[in-house]
Amino acid sequence: MKFSKLSQLILVSSIGLLVATLFTACAITTIDYVFVASSAGSGTSSSGQIETYAVDSQSGALRTGATTVPSGGVNPVSMAVTPDYENLYVANAGSSTVVHFTIGLHGELTSKDTITTSGVPVALAVNAANTYLYVLSGPSPAVLTAYALSGGTIGAAGSPQTLKLYGNYAAYSGDIIVPTGLTVLANSAAVYVTAYDQSAYNPGCTPTPGCTPSTANPGWVFGFTAGSGGVLTEAANPYQAGIKPVGIAADPTNRYAYVTDYASNQLIGYSIMGGNTLNPLSNGPFRTGNEPSAVIIDQRGKFIYVTNSLDSSVSAYAIDLATGTPTGAVGVSGAGSNATDTEPVAIAIDAALGRFVYTANYLGNSVSGFRLDPTSGALTPTQATPYPTGAKPAAVISIPHGNYSTQSVNP
Repeated sequence: MKFSKLSQLILVSSIGLLVATLFTACAITTIDYVFVASSAGSGTSSSGQIETYAVDSQSGALRTGATTVPSGGVNPVSMAVTPDYENLYVANAGSSTVVHFTIGLHGELTSKDTITTSGVPVALAVNAANTYLYVLSGPSPAVLTAYALSGGTIGAAGSPQTLKLYGNYAAYSGDIIVPTGLTVLANSAAVYVTAYDQSAYNPGCTPTPGCTPSTANPGWVFGFTAGSGGVLTEAANPYQAGIKPVGIAADPTNRYAYVTDYASNQLIGYSIMGGNTLNPLSNGPFRTGNEPSAVIIDQRGKFIYVTNSLDSSVSAYAIDLATGTPTGAVGVSGAGSNATDTEPVAIAIDAALGRFVYTANYLGNSVSGFRLDPTSGALTPTQATPYPTGAKPAAVISIPHGNYSTQSVNP
């Protein structure tokens, strides 16, 4: 059968369109970059590094992204990004520094400036107004400091707030407070810090240097109202928080906060009241896996995810929006736990669409990935998970890529 020139042209065009469609369907589209803070070697004095991974929009699988860069110190433990996703901050515990990086279009990191902290940095957070970087350090003493930000550059430090028991608990003001976690409300109005009383957390210890017995409650949340000029005003009293709180997250509507109690295998919930005071949820605390560490809430404010370090798993919970109660675990198992590689200590949700969850696995030297069901909150493993990293990854964070940055999921 013969074809006219017009018929041949139509046929060739159709085949070309089909081939182009197939290539497009097979193309990998990056929706996020994931940064992982790890060590370049296995030794305690090994330099830290920041590894960059690209997130596939369809599968959530990670692939190597921009060139790995030094963290600017030793033992990186925490990261934070500005809300415009143009700046990354890394806390290096082994060298007591916080390093500022700018973020390029394709996730490239460029070191810009560094500050030295008075104590060992533990956690970082940037407020949504993009005006302050909060640095938690300690112990002896445990200190919260607000640094002014200008175009991402770290500026002057405000008056540091030393964490000690006060108010109704002033009798224990001499106890050693060990800081563990930090979060800032989405409206930038308040900052909350988790910590534990080292003297009270060591049952049976005898009076020795560094171990003074105390009958105080071991776990605490310290609350601060963030005023103009970076001034932090402490709440009337710190809030009791179990035995050893290590992670804290607040929901995007500024209504609830949740704390992981590492020693009691529990998730403690609080209502955020007027004046940014905290009121424990009456039906809590809530059961987790063993040794819960990091906690995160998805951008919709519907689901909570907790890493269980000892179990090497993630627990997923739906939030009752009326009461703040985690309404039972959801996930691939009856217990709501999803297997990770060994000892997950940090967790992130992809910033662009809120569809994927990643954990940094400290002893697994890897990142585990999960697909997040936006209706049920259930997690299923991503393709080819876990993904290898450097040694002892301790922090993970996500930023949206390109046009996807305008599609961030909001409550």
